[in-house]
Amino acid sequence: MHAPPTAPGTAPRSAPRRHRRSRALGFAALAVSLLMAVPTAQTAFGEESQKAQAAVPGGGDLGPNVHVFDPSTPDIQGKVDEIFTKQESAQFGLDRYALLFKPGTYDNINAQIGFYTSIAGLGLNPNDTTFNGDVTVDAGWFDGNATQNFWRSAENLTLNPVSGTNRWAVSQAAPFRRMHVKGGLNLAPDGYGWASGGYIADSKIDGEVGPYSQQQWYTRDSSVGGWGNGVWNMTFSGVEGAPANSFPEPPYTTLDTTPISREKPFLYLDGADYKVFVPEKRENARGVSWANGTPAGESIPLDQFYVVKEGADAATINAAVEQGLHLLFTPGVYHVDETITIDRPDTVALGIGLATIIPDNGVTAIKVGDVSGVKLAGLLVDAGPGNSETLIEVGPENASADHSANPTSLQDVFVRIGGAGPGKATTSIVVNSDDTIIDHTWVWRADHGEGWGWETNRADYGVRVNGDDVLATGLFVEHFNKYDVEWYGERGRTIFFQNEKAYDAPNQEAIQNGDTKGYAAYRVDDSVEEHEGWGMGSYCFYNVDPTIVQGHGFKAPVKPGVKFHSLIVVSLGGQGQYEHVINEVGSPTSGTDTIPSQVVNFP
Repeated sequence: MHAPPTAPGTAPRSAPRRHRRSRALGFAALAVSLLMAVPTAQTAFGEESQKAQAAVPGGGDLGPNVHVFDPSTPDIQGKVDEIFTKQESAQFGLDRYALLFKPGTYDNINAQIGFYTSIAGLGLNPNDTTFNGDVTVDAGWFDGNATQNFWRSAENLTLNPVSGTNRWAVSQAAPFRRMHVKGGLNLAPDGYGWASGGYIADSKIDGEVGPYSQQQWYTRDSSVGGWGNGVWNMTFSGVEGAPANSFPEPPYTTLDTTPISREKPFLYLDGADYKVFVPEKRENARGVSWANGTPAGESIPLDQFYVVKEGADAATINAAVEQGLHLLFTPGVYHVDETITIDRPDTVALGIGLATIIPDNGVTAIKVGDVSGVKLAGLLVDAGPGNSETLIEVGPENASADHSANPTSLQDVFVRIGGAGPGKATTSIVVNSDDTIIDHTWVWRADHGEGWGWETNRADYGVRVNGDDVLATGLFVEHFNKYDVEWYGERGRTIFFQNEKAYDAPNQEAIQNGDTKGYAAYRVDDSVEEHEGWGMGSYCFYNVDPTIVQGHGFKAPVKPGVKFHSLIVVSLGGQGQYEHVINEVGSPTSGTDTIPSQVVNFP
């Protein structure tokens, strides 16, 4: 499904932050940043800002790639089928679509969802928009193999499946959010071929979820009527009806609650007016946020958003943010020749229809200031051919403000390097701000498509966390030339991690890390005193040189405050091997079969 590692000491790297936060200083810094970040137009930005505000209007239509339906719309099935036919196998195509359904009941619908297609209800509650039918993902286009069913989504709908069970056979970057399935949910393709998912959040499945061939899955803050089985790593947090913790047999890792969560912002209709609902942060959440009707949060009218459409440039996007607008990226592909900079607290930057940002000339695509409450959601950042040192930065280097009351969040924010064409980036995502929530991200150095190869889509590091108290829920990071994840901040937590080491490493020498065989998939720096992880897996498939040995999947300091629960490494088909799971702990994988090796707890 995905990609590589490299020779040691060759990549330029910014020095990791070593601060240990003072809360008092954090509050002071936050107060200063708020004063600086929310100036009046007259005093801070002057007449130029007033002109820019007039030049970038808020609101407007949603553009040609958004299709809005109501129950009286003629031939809904025909339009949905037309888009699916175009998108079913368009894995690296340029078209993007959002299918939005107004509140009401829709009969005899089977919405098959292909690449770069999002389907969503426009109610404030999933039960406002009901299909007597299905929202389907299958893998007929790929001979029954669902391991490449990426980049699509379903949100905010209620389904009464025709057969009693809805099929959602997906792998990475295919979230199932705020859904109510009045029946079962099948996560495998027809014929039960391979699948490598996946993510469910804030959803209620009345019947049983059947993962069948799914290698791994993460479910958060939801309710299920039952769970059928597990292959390698099934992780649950805050899920009513989840199976009991039992890793490794069966491979269930279950947390009663999710320590901190905030659901993704979403577009909805209030009468005839479009608004974006921004849910509140939840602590120790369990079950769906909408069980009692209207969820807690804030509604923002669409006229407070710059509705970004294809052809928009970074200068206009930045001008909109400076004048106080939020951002709604409609389905499309956006080339930016300068960084999109968000320095205003509580700014929402929401993409629909897998809106895609490509940085040109090696710039960083998005930078967020050390401010509170920014929401990045529903965006795909696709590296350009000129190497970017970073693609997404949350907070500047040495950020120190306290954002615990109102964290910045990244939700369904995906990164791709290569696959659609040549792309390079030294580090994909750098998180410097404290308290950030990373909720479902797939950071992928391509292992197939166009423009990939050990040096062609060179990308040494996937995610680097320098901030303290950062929480990752649903962290998918794959195929980087060196470390996939590096963690330098204190009190970091990860609930569910899925990784594959780079397939295309040419030989053992290419991945050698000093005296260590290979770079760990997930490395906690030796300076860290406190860190914790649950339900974490790394897999290798060194098909170019199957003799490659990976010393371990995970590396962490042995300290009382550093803890891991339910770790697994897997050699896929015996193509390469792991010597250990974490550090020097855990038995090796061996042989020519797909062999897992598990460590339930470390230390």
